[in-house]
Amino acid sequence: MASSCVSYEGCNFFRQRLVLSTLSGKPVKIRKIRSKDDNPGLRDFEASFIRLMDKITNGTRIEINETGTTLYFQPGLLYGGPVEHDCNLQRSIGYYLEALLALAPFMKNPLKAVLRGVTNDQKDPSVDTLKATAIPLMKRFGIDGEGLELKVLRRGMPPGGGGEVVFSCPVRRFIKPVQLTDPGKVKRIRGMASPGFGLSLIAETTNGTFLSAEMASNPPGQGTPILPEELGKNCAKLLLEEIYRGGCVDSINQSLALLYMTLGQQDVSKVLLGPLSPYTIEFLRHLRSFFQTMFKIETQKPEEDGKGGEKVLMTCVGVGYTNLSKTLK
Repeated sequence: MASSCVSYEGCNFFRQRLVLSTLSGKPVKIRKIRSKDDNPGLRDFEASFIRLMDKITNGTRIEINETGTTLYFQPGLLYGGPVEHDCNLQRSIGYYLEALLALAPFMKNPLKAVLRGVTNDQKDPSVDTLKATAIPLMKRFGIDGEGLELKVLRRGMPPGGGGEVVFSCPVRRFIKPVQLTDPGKVKRIRGMASPGFGLSLIAETTNGTFLSAEMASNPPGQGTPILPEELGKNCAKLLLEEIYRGGCVDSINQSLALLYMTLGQQDVSKVLLGPLSPYTIEFLRHLRSFFQTMFKIETQKPEEDGKGGEKVLMTCVGVGYTNLSKTLK
């Protein structure tokens, strides 16, 4: 399948590019990866991400130049099945898991991934937050059933890691379109506190929307330890901000929802989001490059004063992406 190559420069949005390349079947070339840096080229955590992409696919071709500043990635077929991966400790398991959440439904075989490394850090969404927010979101798009599970077997903090997570996901022939336009009202707030790891707070609404906020403790030997009371108070403030932003999907999962909408059956999907994060805005540009999808974006003012921030209604027609591995039954 010869498809034109999509070209980029720089190290930003690295995962977005490889994930969309794999789903669309379009090779991607990334040049000038930290070429002006004292230590140029791909970082260890990015190399680890490429290895994970290689493990879940069949026939992927990867070419990296000597300095690691240019990457050519020609995606193979999403194969799935059992996979084990030691995630690089510079980033948390969440960094790797987010890509698997995007790709898992489209595999040839149901994915069962064992990921080891850091479960909670200050950079990436923790496995707790993804379990509480991304998994219910996947169910909304018809990716559900007994096969969908995210289990935290052991926790690991930076710099040592030692955590272990199992993610299993059923495969789907297609993704169903959604209409998520009324977030509902907050009905309960739950939290997950792990001694020494931090706090993850989740607000659940009457319509099954989950909004999250989290804070991780400073790793041992880095900075002053944060008092538990301080951490709790700061995390609660973050959750209030997330509730103020609102929408039917919290900010860390905006791009996952937009991806599923894009790949859905050829029908209209609508999702109400809070203000789009810079990461999401870039993701929309990438979706256009790889899938030619355009979203209709309508800003909505809050209905009454004090009812939270401006919302954005996102509408698109799915490209009717079919999981080709699932056709021959």
